[in-house]
Amino acid sequence: MYIDGWAGSQAMPVALDCTCAGLQGPDPSMSNMCVLPGEVSGRHTIVAGGAGFVGSHLVDRLMHQGHFVTVLDNFFTGDRQNIEQWNGHPHFAFIQHDVSNPIYLEADEIYHLASPASPPNYMTNPIKTLKANLLGSINLLGLARRAGATFLFASSSEVYGDPMAHPQSESYWGNVNPNGLRSCYDEGKRAAESLAYAYLRREGVPIRVARIFNTYGPRMQFHDGRVVSNFILQALSNQDICLYGDGSFTRSFMYVSDLVDGLIRLMNSNVTDPVNLGNPHEFRIQELADIVKNLTESSSKVVKCPEAVDDPKRRKPDIARAKNLLGWEPKVQLWEGLRLTVKAFRESLHNSSTFHRSEQYLLHGN
Repeated sequence: MYIDGWAGSQAMPVALDCTCAGLQGPDPSMSNMCVLPGEVSGRHTIVAGGAGFVGSHLVDRLMHQGHFVTVLDNFFTGDRQNIEQWNGHPHFAFIQHDVSNPIYLEADEIYHLASPASPPNYMTNPIKTLKANLLGSINLLGLARRAGATFLFASSSEVYGDPMAHPQSESYWGNVNPNGLRSCYDEGKRAAESLAYAYLRREGVPIRVARIFNTYGPRMQFHDGRVVSNFILQALSNQDICLYGDGSFTRSFMYVSDLVDGLIRLMNSNVTDPVNLGNPHEFRIQELADIVKNLTESSSKVVKCPEAVDDPKRRKPDIARAKNLLGWEPKVQLWEGLRLTVKAFRESLHNSSTFHRSEQYLLHGN
């Protein structure tokens, strides 16, 4: 089911035409509220940003688990094809909507993943990024308060900035440049976490905060500027693989199905403290380039490029809290996850629709 919500520049409630959408009529006590599938007959989950890379994989898992899912997305970085397999399903609804504007729905749980997440997108669109994280959180937290829903915020390892502690535990306060090119994302996530905890303490809204580390997998945008997608696309095109800096920077790479496992476990827990979700195995960027080159059997050369601005030198999560409280840790090894991602990218270059719809690359965890 598709509904086009108002996504203009002014901050105002969205009035949805329930009749035209084939939904039950609006609650007469609240003229801007629709009753969507799942609110009467089952558990209703809202996924803001559900047409994006991570969000769409989360939607797939929730649908397979029998949830009634409503996706909110403005397609700024999301893609309709990521969720088109659910069109017409009685447990699925889609509303084209910008979360920086209020919306009134009923829900049992809300996942807020609506934000640009790749450096080129958020550095060239800093105001949109801040609005998605700040206004989006205010609106969705307000919705959670009214509906009595649990709110999960998809935060980021970027809240740690260029960390001086290694690995990074949730107790580390971070080392962030508040005025740098990346600050719209870093500080947007930090401020949104503060909003979530304010709503928990003052309004009693049940919240969950996931600090997500580098994630990769099928449905990544080709040109999103993330190192995995950059390297794979360059290797498949037999272009030079560009290392920003000397290749000694490190990252920890988590396959998307592992992240989805962690998000759902966190939502279903009673943990209100922030929780790192990431793969604790650390790799130098040079190692990643070599693995991608081998997997693609590419003739590309690995070359050094100028270092990116404010790019953290090391990033590795301490996941003790996730292990102890959620019983979660990643299962997919980097080589296997990259193999599946390369296969998906290769297929997408030949047939983009197959890339979005196919589930053969998804490793479902427990």
